Formats: sequence, C-alpha cells, structure tokens
Amino acid sequence: MPSHQPYLIPNDSTVFEEEIKKSVFITQLAHTPSIDAAKAFIQSVKQQHSSARHNCWGFVAGRPTDSMLWGFSDDGEPSGTAGKPILAQLSGSHIGEISAVVTRYSGGIKLGTGGLVKAYGGGVQQALKLVQTIEKKITTLLTIEVDYSLLSLIQNLMQQFGATEFACEYVTSVRLTVEIECLNEANFVQAVINKTGAKALITKESDAEAS
Repeated sequence: MPSHQPYLIPNDSTVFEEEIKKSVFITQLAHTPSIDAAKAFIQSVKQQHSSARHNCWGFVAGRPTDSMLWGFSDDGEPSGTAGKPILAQLSGSHIGEISAVVTRYSGGIKLGTGGLVKAYGGGVQQALKLVQTIEKKITTLLTIEVDYSLLSLIQNLMQQFGATEFACEYVTSVRLTVEIECLNEANFVQAVINKTGAKALITKESDAEAS
C-alpha cells in the first residue's frame, strides 16, 4: 500500500470476554497511533489486571502494512501460543494503529498449545468484529503565494479538490497554507498552475496525517 493511501484506524476501544474451560479471556482493543502509545495501553491493561497470570499482547502501531511497527508478547504463555496469534489477527484485519491485550485468568484446566492459539487468536478475531473504524487520510501542506486578484480562483480550486485553509498571510501578495489529501495533490497543483497561468508560487511544506 503506497504511503499516501488512506487506511482504517479504530474509532473507539473494544472489549470482548469469553470463558474457555474455566479460563476467562478478556480481549481489549484500542487506538494506538505510535509504539509509545501501544506500550502505554499495554501497561495500563497490565495494571488494570495485575492479578491475572497472563496479559498477552500484539500491536500494529502505524500503517497496517508497516511491519517495522509491529510487536507482540506471549507474557509467560508457551512460545508462539499467544502473541503471534494476536498479531496475526491484527495484521490480517487491515486496520492500522491498533493494539490488543488479551488477559487470561486461569481456571486450572490446561488448554494445550492448540487450545491457547485458538483462544488468544479467537478472542481478538471476535473483538475485531465489534470495533468501529474510521478512515485516516494522509495529507500534505502546500504554501501558495498569489496576487490578490487570483485569491477567489484559488479558493474555488481548493473547494473543488477538497483542500482546506491551514493558515493565511496578507502582505504584498496572499500567502496561503493549504492542507490537501496526498491523493489529490498533483491534480490540484496542476490545476493551480493552469488556471493562474503559472503565476502562483507553490512550495511543499510537509507531510502530515489527519483522521
């Protein structure tokens, strides 16, 4: 997925709870836009369920396809039975900026490795069905400097391409800072050049992300 493409992120937190062979599994999902946010969420759940034997987790802390921002932990469960199944469900959901912590209160009956994989992965799978998502649009900032006589023309083009005014300075000319979706940037810039007869000075400020 190209870096300018929008992607889905959670709009709220979700909790799913089930009992399997007397073990209670509590799955919590949250929006975590960075690794630091993911770690903070994991820590808060661990404090909330400090008496639980296991708080296993996984996160996708950015764009869904960016595996550099993935992480997981079995938190004492047998290797590969918790963290990996949790992360597999998250990464397969195509939702970005999401973390899952699955808390287990053991009931004394062993589930076996296959049972654990199914319990941890299944809990996240069920929680993902409940999560509400919104689209995160990837935007960029452009600065456009034009003569006052061309301002209304620029404003019409902004409306046409879904651009919004970020800042504006009125000096000898008008200096507009405009936020626009990266997907629309090239067509917008070309339209400004064409409609103003190349009389607009356009510079790229930075890349940003807006939900």
